[in-house]
Amino acid sequence: MSLIIGLSVVIVAYDGRKPRVLATRREGYVTALPFGTFDPVDHRTFELALRGWVKEQTGFQLGYVEQLYTFGDRDRESPEASITDAPEDARVVSVGYLALTPEAERLPDAFDARWRGWYSHFPWEDHRAGRPAILDEVIAPRLLGWSAEREDRRVRVMTAFGLDDHDWADEGVLERYELLYEAGLVEECVRDLGVPSPDVKLGEAMASDHRRILATAMARLRAKIRYRPVVFELMPDRFTLTDLQNTVEAILGHTLHKQNFRRALERTPLGEGTGQMQAGTGGRPAEVFRFNRENVRRAGMRGLIAPILKV
Repeated sequence: MSLIIGLSVVIVAYDGRKPRVLATRREGYVTALPFGTFDPVDHRTFELALRGWVKEQTGFQLGYVEQLYTFGDRDRESPEASITDAPEDARVVSVGYLALTPEAERLPDAFDARWRGWYSHFPWEDHRAGRPAILDEVIAPRLLGWSAEREDRRVRVMTAFGLDDHDWADEGVLERYELLYEAGLVEECVRDLGVPSPDVKLGEAMASDHRRILATAMARLRAKIRYRPVVFELMPDRFTLTDLQNTVEAILGHTLHKQNFRRALERTPLGEGTGQMQAGTGGRPAEVFRFNRENVRRAGMRGLIAPILKV
């Protein structure tokens, strides 16, 4: 059996309304994450290989990047996502990365890559306008029916999807997707397991296990915002506190308590006022801030307190 090391990356940007991921197209129709292989002869490190072929495939230059997870399940590669010229008995191990950029910049027309809203793949994860109707009208009835005769399944469903008295955990993205996959409710199951097509479309499918990788990246970023200042990698050099709050809300998929968020931010060394004011914000001019990297180095790394607004 041959072993192939693949490198995949979730590249995230925020466009002022929603988080976006950089996606390519497999065989002209299947949405995929940027993906390439590691050549131990030509590539000195995984990250250098990643940066090189992302630029070649998409025209995008990676900035902030961190290793996410290693995905090595047997048969994780579907035929649609198989690697060209790979041996039939090849085992593909994919090392996933998370990359952040402050701008969803326009990509050269020569590349078949586009920025896509990540909630198009996970519509049940965006609660900024309230709990999505798809959860209680579509997902919950089907999952409860699937788990009715298995108490362990039922508990997982109730906990992951915030049913009855359980709270919704925004970092539980992967657990929720995997439950939908186990229940045969996402389109990837038709391709991978040969089950009947689900009677309702639950988000846009992706090549191979790329939706699972995206779910892992979403969960990582949602959790990490609270203990590392990574959200500032999505911010421009100058921003208002409203800009910052909107970005955090978009990533978490929840509305934050404005006053509590700002009070918590004031107790950290993360943001520094520039003395400049920005008009046109719909009210009084707003002060412009910048991320103070030097203060963070001296005081130690910390994230943002994100007080969810209870509705």
